[in-house]
Amino acid sequence: MFSLMLPSTSKTMSNLTGTPTRSSVGGRRADYSTAAGGFPVRLHVQSLLRKTPSSLKSPEKIMKHDEMGIVSAPERKLVKQLRASNTRFSAADSILAVNGKNKKLTDDWESKKLDLVAGGRLLQDGLVYRQNISVRSFEIGGDRKMSFGALLNHLQDTALNQGIITGLLVDGFGSTREMSRNNLIWVVSTLHVVVDRYPTWTEVVEVDTWMYASGKNGLGRDWIFRDSKTGETLANATSVYVMMNRETRKLSKIAKEMRDELEPYVMDCERPIINKDGRKIQKLDVSAADQRCTGLSPGWKDMDINQHVSNVKYIDWILESVPHSLMERYDLNAMTLEYKKECDMDSVLQSLSKRVSEGSTDSFSASKVVEFDHLLRLENGREILRGRTVWKLRDTNNRVNSYIY
Repeated sequence: MFSLMLPSTSKTMSNLTGTPTRSSVGGRRADYSTAAGGFPVRLHVQSLLRKTPSSLKSPEKIMKHDEMGIVSAPERKLVKQLRASNTRFSAADSILAVNGKNKKLTDDWESKKLDLVAGGRLLQDGLVYRQNISVRSFEIGGDRKMSFGALLNHLQDTALNQGIITGLLVDGFGSTREMSRNNLIWVVSTLHVVVDRYPTWTEVVEVDTWMYASGKNGLGRDWIFRDSKTGETLANATSVYVMMNRETRKLSKIAKEMRDELEPYVMDCERPIINKDGRKIQKLDVSAADQRCTGLSPGWKDMDINQHVSNVKYIDWILESVPHSLMERYDLNAMTLEYKKECDMDSVLQSLSKRVSEGSTDSFSASKVVEFDHLLRLENGREILRGRTVWKLRDTNNRVNSYIY
């Protein structure tokens, strides 16, 4: 089972899940000697830890403690509304940061908080967002496990919910007020997901997510998925976002005004929760591809609010070129994506894949680990995305094995 490197803060909480260790994805350690610069930070995070049933205070005590910071009558009224309406979660989980981090939310966003993030709350002085999600019937496959695409949807959903609950999000998918004024949006540059076990139907999953600076013009975000009952780590993900102009579709630097908006919500992390795979994803030689799927085209329902193809659709296209015989016996254990260009409604794409681990595509049964390189490109040859997937042979418990070589 892969291990973790969690962000740190000067304010400590009791370690109830053991001391996290560093993840070594693919048996390699990345070089993170360069500090994640770009944003001034006011807090160093020492540990990000969950509470276990044995250590939980009673809901009444937690409510009393958390409400000490709620001083205005409208804020107290909002808490009472949340307590009365939120029946799916504990009283402690219903406490929202209604007084915000640095500014009061508008009336419109107050209502959106009630509608969208009633099950979420802020931790670590508002730097970490936590939400419980229940695996629903339309998110599972024939094995009753959450699909990879559904897991990615929850990455996006919890990230946006953090923006809503803090008041940072004002337009589009996570755009801040200054970003909206300058017609800028966030786009994913890289994404890395590692799954140890897919949750099953009706399981309740606890998701933590937080942001941090990534270089001079990137914003990193990490996620931890845990079993809400046992604290078992189910999956981890890390991504880097960059800004793009909505009209010109060109990348943009993060201006000072936008850094100032983001700074109160950015954690000081030395490295992502998952060590990136140090191996470079080479551009796949089209003539060497083992599998190819052509004639792929996005539909209107595949476009997101920022008018580009959703991340989950890219995953669907990648998996189109994975042999069905592999998917019948293996689970997707890890995926790394590098986004190169956008595609639009008129695009026609090709999905290519090549097995890069030992063996041929017709000898899967002899291997416990199978690895593929992937390429999405337009029919004219323009590169859209590079990817790598790692598949693990299902064990007798129908469980994904840890991502270790």
